[in-house]
Amino acid sequence: MSIAERFAGMGRLTRALVLVTAVAVVVGAVWGGWMMTRPDLTCAEGVHKRTPDGECTGVTDGAFSYAPWLDEVSARIKTENDAVDGHPHVTVAVMVPMTGFTKAVDTDRILRQVQGAYLAQYHANHDESEAPKIRLVLANPGSDSFDWPRVTGQLARMAASSSDNLRAVTGFDRSVPATKDTIAHLTRDLHIPVVGGAITADDLANDKQAPDRYPGLVRTVPTNTGEADALAAYPGRDRAEKAVVVEDSRDDDNYISTLKHAFERITASSARHTPETFTSPADIVDPGNTSNVFDIVIQNICQSDADTIYFAGRYTQLQQFINGLGKRGCSRPFTLVTGSEANALLSDSDLKWTALKKKVTVRYVSLAHPDMWTGKRVDGGAAKDVKQLVTLVDRASRGPVGPIGPTDLTDSRTMVMYDTVWTAIQGIRLSFSGSHPTDRPETVPSIADVAGTWQLIHSAHKVEGTGGWICLDSHGNPYDKALAVVELEPDSRTARFVALAWPNGKPPEADCTAPNGT
Repeated sequence: MSIAERFAGMGRLTRALVLVTAVAVVVGAVWGGWMMTRPDLTCAEGVHKRTPDGECTGVTDGAFSYAPWLDEVSARIKTENDAVDGHPHVTVAVMVPMTGFTKAVDTDRILRQVQGAYLAQYHANHDESEAPKIRLVLANPGSDSFDWPRVTGQLARMAASSSDNLRAVTGFDRSVPATKDTIAHLTRDLHIPVVGGAITADDLANDKQAPDRYPGLVRTVPTNTGEADALAAYPGRDRAEKAVVVEDSRDDDNYISTLKHAFERITASSARHTPETFTSPADIVDPGNTSNVFDIVIQNICQSDADTIYFAGRYTQLQQFINGLGKRGCSRPFTLVTGSEANALLSDSDLKWTALKKKVTVRYVSLAHPDMWTGKRVDGGAAKDVKQLVTLVDRASRGPVGPIGPTDLTDSRTMVMYDTVWTAIQGIRLSFSGSHPTDRPETVPSIADVAGTWQLIHSAHKVEGTGGWICLDSHGNPYDKALAVVELEPDSRTARFVALAWPNGKPPEADCTAPNGT
């Protein structure tokens, strides 16, 4: 008798049981096979592998290292976090893309920011007696911040957790749409205080026109407009320059769009021609074919009487443009002026430093520089804090602070992130001292308490950062924050400090308080 005939001869209930059993066997076999062959999507606790690229994104306390060049500093963060167990503590997150990069221009940028965050944590926990202790976690949204929605969800759960007590998210080093979306979600939807790092786009800030664009956002560096104003007023600037603006036509990049408008404004009286334009690829690191376009642009500039070029674009195109100036046909000198992203050139292996020896001066505004307060103490200064950071970096080379990996303060990244995390810590501790009951000293401030202290960070409570005083106005922006004008030096292949500069043209008053209405 065939199987079909036997099946047909069974009763209805028996046939049903046979079918259910057969289906269960098949499903079990498929499930078992998938379980045996499926990829492991867990990188570590709180960190998951995102397919198809395989990047590990999420939040870690240092137990997991996102990349080999973060191994040492991640281990130090883990040690520091373990030491705060049993003490009243809060958590501060550093959120920047940490994976998907291989070039030194990117890996150096990320390493130095994480180092700056750790050094601020170490200083807070060891050199200060104030409570609460500080835990530091690293939040990686992946390359291009593609996984930011899931990672911000993790941070929201940590903010609600009485064991984590997340009270601020810091970082954000690129002014791009993904950064804008992430900050908007954290501040508007999740109500988590944010302290921005090296973000300079004007539309990544609150202002008089949009005071609640990002409720709870604090910035520690000036906007692109502030950078441009500082460049237009610093001591020693050539007032007789004949300028031309070279600008990227893309409007989908916050850094580019706001920088070019700022440069067009400050060169209105000295520009001899309409801006020279180019269009870069949407991917920041993609060189595209703009080097060919620059050959034509440079020919046009050589035929003009311009002697100063204001460049509004990302560092990849900036590097191409400088290389192009080095092989230009005309021999007269040019000064190229640009924004703070030029600091990336210090780690860019594609930059031809020999171009700078062919009558090309590259001058830009840096968000900080280790020599900006050397031998001086002026209003808006922070000489003491620079020395403090230098001491910490020196101790990190041999312990007990380190090792934290190769260090260098020149590109401003370590200094800016140190100041960013330090500002978050000062705001948290200020809210802690004014909010917790004396009979419950273990109580930590709420996220609302922390956000409510931002507007108090000025005057007596100003933050003495390594890059200068950080005195917040009513919108959470640093009032008249000091900047460093620097020049690239081809022989030493570094950035030489030239002058201090302020967006308002001079240092703030000693009380460091923004005028009413700003």
